[in-house]
Amino acid sequence: MKYFDLASVYEELEATTKRLEKTKIISEFIKKTDVNDLPKIMLLLQGKIFPSWDEQKIGVASSLVIKAIKIATGLSEDAINRAWKKTGDLGLVAEHVGKSRQKTLFSNELEVSTVFQNLQLLATTEGKGAVGRKLKLISALLTSAQPLEARYIVRTLLEDLRIGIGEGSLRDAIVWAYFGEQLNITYNKEENELEITDQEREEYNKYVELSQEAIELVNDFAKVAAIAKTEGLTGLQNVSLVIGNPIKVMLGPKEKDAKSALERVGSPCQAEYKYDGFRIQVHKDKNSIKLFTRNLENVTTQFPDVVEYIKTHVEGESFILDSEAVGYSSKTGKYTPFQEISQRIKRKYEIEQLRKELPVELNIFDCMYYNGKSTIKEPFTKRRALLEKIIRQEPKKIILSKAIIVSTEQEVTSFFKQSLAAGFEGLMLKKLDAPYKPGKRVGYMVKMKETEEPLDLVITEAEWGEGKRTNWLSSFTLACIDEDGNFLEIGKVGTGIKEKAEGVSFEQLTELLKPLIINSKGKIVKIKPKIVVEVAYEEIQKSQKYGSGYALRFPRIIRLRHMERSAEDATDLTYIEELYHAQ
Repeated sequence: MKYFDLASVYEELEATTKRLEKTKIISEFIKKTDVNDLPKIMLLLQGKIFPSWDEQKIGVASSLVIKAIKIATGLSEDAINRAWKKTGDLGLVAEHVGKSRQKTLFSNELEVSTVFQNLQLLATTEGKGAVGRKLKLISALLTSAQPLEARYIVRTLLEDLRIGIGEGSLRDAIVWAYFGEQLNITYNKEENELEITDQEREEYNKYVELSQEAIELVNDFAKVAAIAKTEGLTGLQNVSLVIGNPIKVMLGPKEKDAKSALERVGSPCQAEYKYDGFRIQVHKDKNSIKLFTRNLENVTTQFPDVVEYIKTHVEGESFILDSEAVGYSSKTGKYTPFQEISQRIKRKYEIEQLRKELPVELNIFDCMYYNGKSTIKEPFTKRRALLEKIIRQEPKKIILSKAIIVSTEQEVTSFFKQSLAAGFEGLMLKKLDAPYKPGKRVGYMVKMKETEEPLDLVITEAEWGEGKRTNWLSSFTLACIDEDGNFLEIGKVGTGIKEKAEGVSFEQLTELLKPLIINSKGKIVKIKPKIVVEVAYEEIQKSQKYGSGYALRFPRIIRLRHMERSAEDATDLTYIEELYHAQ
């Protein structure tokens, strides 16, 4: 397939804000895509070259892209930077330069496979001379690219595709493309709606749910699209978990008290301590053990102690477990807040020293796969019983989450106070007969905390400070995410941040955000959405000022969450609406 065909689809998607129209464009395109190109196309439509759980990343800075544009076009770096500052989009810069220098660019027709292969090579190019080799790969692509192709190659390189499609659109496009005829799906572009009867809608929803389940199980749209195209409905029904491919963890909404929590999950239910640590998803296949964070980052190397505990304390040839790693003091044995052990997640060196200084205890609370069989559709009680059978507990190494069965508000409240007294955050209450639902706040479990539910929001804009803060970014625009993956502003924050190193500092945020600056206008800089912060607030209010339709009253940053939260894991708009109505 020609890359220009994909670039033309990108352009179509960028030109409309209508979700259904985007779904139609994608479905028509992937329906006619050859099965050999389909996995590449599905990844490229997301602006990716690897599945989200793959630790390999493109890892290209804007400065390198500028040098490549210079080589491909002959334009000076100063001229490129001026154009970038004006448009805020290096992709558009590459395109506009290409239009004015037609003879220099697009010497050969680009194939999707060529672009995809070169982008993947960027991720694996390391060692001495790696920067030069990467520069050569990028400039070779841009030299062969037509102007429109150059726009999207550059955006893909910078992981900023700007076509406004989310997981919901991709999922629905798979259904429309491969089951549209049998479901009688007809899209009315003028009315921007599906022409479908209630009975047809019911059948359509079944296919959407089945596709969603398949996506949740393999966490890979490319694989699901290929299965739907080649194996149809039967193939989707037979999709199973794959050890080594992490899935999105199940999430629980917050309830304000014992009464509302029991109403949500039913009585009796299981109450567990809610720990102040970070999620670790454990994958074991014979002698191979891999550990993933909630952010789907592979942290096996950083936690050799956890790998050791799994090897010696968990029975089974193959399994996938859900757990929370909680830090404790090596001197006192007392549990410590997440912030004190968070540095272990990113550390690549001095692992053994950190292991001794910042030890963790693994608290296991669910099992999604065991010895060749998926267990996610089994009731929670059965999954918990399995854990009790296969785990040999040893305090300060690996234990089951502390839990009891509760039936009354009084029992919940009493156990809640017990959790707080032990130094934890509160409780998780779990529905006894519920399956495990990856990536959903479905009410199969809820959390009870003493404090208001903070939000995980993404910084999308910032402002340079004045006076003694001149060299720091000091005001930050926050955004949530909608179902199509768009980041919607919900407020600004400048409090909860320190001028010195304690807690989250202006200097720390500035260092994290400076490499992510997309463009600037006066003191305002636009930031690539990467850095997630936990934000407390007094109230959620309706607002026409921000794209989300809401604003936060008195927001304040509590802590950084970028090490265990990706931007795609930010609090979604639907949940914010739920919190607003629950106030």
